[in-house]
Order: sequence, then C-alpha cells, then structure tokens
Amino acid sequence: MKPITKAVFPVAGFGSRFLPATKASPKEMMPVVDKPLIQYAVEEAVAAGITDMVFITGRSKRAIEDHFDKAYELEAELALRGKKDLLRMVQEVIPRNVNCIFIRQNEALGLGHAVLCAKPVVNDEAFAVVLADDLIHGKVPVLKQMVGVFERHHCSVLGVEDVPREHTYRYGIVSATHLEPDVERVNGIVEKPQPEDAPSTLAVVGRYILTPRIFHHLAKVQRGEGGEIQLTDGIAALMQEEELLAHRFNGVRYDCGSKFGYLQAQIAYGLNHPEVRDEFAAYLKTFK
Repeated sequence: MKPITKAVFPVAGFGSRFLPATKASPKEMMPVVDKPLIQYAVEEAVAAGITDMVFITGRSKRAIEDHFDKAYELEAELALRGKKDLLRMVQEVIPRNVNCIFIRQNEALGLGHAVLCAKPVVNDEAFAVVLADDLIHGKVPVLKQMVGVFERHHCSVLGVEDVPREHTYRYGIVSATHLEPDVERVNGIVEKPQPEDAPSTLAVVGRYILTPRIFHHLAKVQRGEGGEIQLTDGIAALMQEEELLAHRFNGVRYDCGSKFGYLQAQIAYGLNHPEVRDEFAAYLKTFK
C-alpha cells in the first residue's frame, strides 16, 4: 500500500459539554496552555509524515480555517514591532509542505458520516482519523507509532487503551488476541457496551488508521440512535473481510471532551511548558 499521507479531522461537533464557551467558538480551538487542541492534533499528524490535513467542518467552524491560514495583518504588525519570535511562531503553525483541505458536513449525522465525507479527497488510499478531543502525549507521537504498525502489517489499526470497566459505556470496546508487543488482533468490536456486557476493557480512543474499504461499509451502515452513522459499525463490517489490529499506544491520554480531562491536560502541559512550568509548579504548591 501507499504511505499514509492523509489525516481526517472530524471537527463539526457542537461541543455542547463546554457551553457556553463553545457557543461561538469551536471546541477544537480551546487552548491547552497556549495552543488549541486542533493544533496539537495536526502536529501529531505532521510528526507521523502526513502532509494532507482534511478537516470535516460544520457551521461556526471558520475559526479553524482561519487558524491554519496565513494571517497577513497579524504578521505585518509583529514584523513592524520587531517581535521576531512571535512572528516565527505564527508562521510555523503549520509547515509549508502541508496542505489543509476543508469539507463541510452539512448534517450532524455522526462520526461515521464525517469520515465518509472525506472519501472524495482520500480516494483509494489508507488514511488516518484523529479526534482532537483526545490529547495524547507520547515520547513517540501516537500516530507515528500506529503508522509503524500499518507499515508492518498493511491493514487497519485502532488506537486502544485499557479503561476502568465501569467506563466501558463511553467507548467502542474490542475483543482481541495478542499478536506482538503492544499489538492485538481484533476479533470483535461493540459500541458503548454496559460494563456487564463489555467483552473486555480495551477501549478505542481517538486514533485510527483505516483502509479505503471503510468507505464502502460506511455507505451501507444503517443509522442508529439519533439518526447517526457510527464509525464503529463500519469498522465491524470491515473486519469481516480484512484483518484489523489494535495498538496499545505508549503515551498518556487526556480526554479533553470532558471538563475533568481538559483540566488534567492544562495541569500536565502547564507543568511541562518551558515558559511557565517553574512558576506554575510553585503556584500549585500553594493549594492544600
């Protein structure tokens, strides 16, 4: 198969769990220290060698397009004031060899439908899907880890981690058998099972590498609850005809789709930020 060069970012959701902050601003633009969530996601994709970023957007998401566009007025003002470091930071939000492609998802029909919207751009290539809500810190970026698995096995790969059994209802859960260190062969996948019904505690998080055959199955998936097309249903159909692997990634995930996970990320990234970490650490010690 061809190398992975395309990543799909479904960013059309309303972000209702963060209202009113997300009333007029996309949840993917919420900052962790000084960078928005979507920038962390794109940087992870760039580190994995991906050059085409495909954003599946919706209404009120223009801020994402603007963030990755050239800011002529801002750059001119920074240059005029001699703020070279800030100018460089703005200009390097995205590398020059990276393309940004924006596709409008006209109806909120679920994650599976958002991925299906990318078909005209992805065509017949394997591709990545990255959910910016899941901010994952790893010494080796998680998507780069997964690309390595794909290059060895040439099949779809899911990013997974063990979760507490009482939390299985929040995730797609896989049943799997060991294949090699940190890699499992998936035997089954079920969307958000109750703890007593979950086949395991191995949860799919917001990282996927999928073969183009997924589009065939997503186009045939029946709409589920809320009229949505579930990506999990498409993956379950895909694994009936192709091998499907799960990668136990090396890294720490912060669920920034929840308030608690977002606050955890702020603390973790703040304590690691070279500009503020010492002062921030001292400040945190003042709390009992």
